[in-house]
Amino acid sequence: MAIKQLGYVVIETAKADVWRDYMTQVVGAMSADESADGAAHYRVDDRVFRFRIVDSDVERLAAAAYEVDSRGSLDELAGKIEAAERDVAWGDDAGASIRGVEAYFSTSDPAGNGLEFYVGDAKSDQPFVSPQDVSGFVTGEFGMGHAVFAAPDFEKSHAFYRDTIGFHDTDLPHFRFSPDPEDPGMRFAFMHADNGRHHALAIGEMPQNPASCVHLMLEMKNVSDVGKCHDRMRGAGVEESASIGRHQNDQTLGFYMKTPSGFDLEIGCDSLVIDPGSWKATAHGQPSEWGHVWSWQKAMEESESTQ
Repeated sequence: MAIKQLGYVVIETAKADVWRDYMTQVVGAMSADESADGAAHYRVDDRVFRFRIVDSDVERLAAAAYEVDSRGSLDELAGKIEAAERDVAWGDDAGASIRGVEAYFSTSDPAGNGLEFYVGDAKSDQPFVSPQDVSGFVTGEFGMGHAVFAAPDFEKSHAFYRDTIGFHDTDLPHFRFSPDPEDPGMRFAFMHADNGRHHALAIGEMPQNPASCVHLMLEMKNVSDVGKCHDRMRGAGVEESASIGRHQNDQTLGFYMKTPSGFDLEIGCDSLVIDPGSWKATAHGQPSEWGHVWSWQKAMEESESTQ
């Protein structure tokens, strides 16, 4: 059984119009045909969609959906998840058709974060054309990017993703964000699927948030695309969550911005490609080589300067 990639995400929102402008005017994604159930779909490559935006009265990431390598693997995985005492809800044919998959089921991790697993993947016969002239997004065998979740019960969630689902440890750091020796810090697990992307999923030892997501990540093909997206973010008045910087573990150069539903979207480039078969887990001591000044850090600095 192999987890191939992060295939798509499902977002519930009462701000579908805001999401439309955000995806097309800021991110540079392409609107796809409206789904049979009225949800809005957005593309960043040749897949029928990578973002599924569903009307709701809540703001949250409903599911990060991961592709497995076969129908047999999908059935096996469903059994393992049920044995781990997590609910499994199989989707019907209509739901599978809407998603461009052959079969899928929904579940959640021990922290309640939404997941889907599926087999089969449909491609569009229409070429991807960014409305903002983004030269392209790095997807293909690497999947659409990665998702990061809060995991208050860190050890239980880590074991679920590693032992039950089948993700593999890439980096297991313990970050401390202050000089206080009493600061307990936060453990993280960056985990890869069976491809060269450094991580398709990560969890952090932190309280759960209402959006059921810390951030999603999209990788663009070059730094010029990233810089232009940063300019579009500023021009549209979108809140910057973290300034441009380079991560230490996956070497991604990029920035973070708020989505209309409250969680963050990381836009980056030049990410490290690993050999998933031979990689040995690391434990980096800090999140970034440089940059990535977070909005909460700026707020603290401004408060201190005022005082």
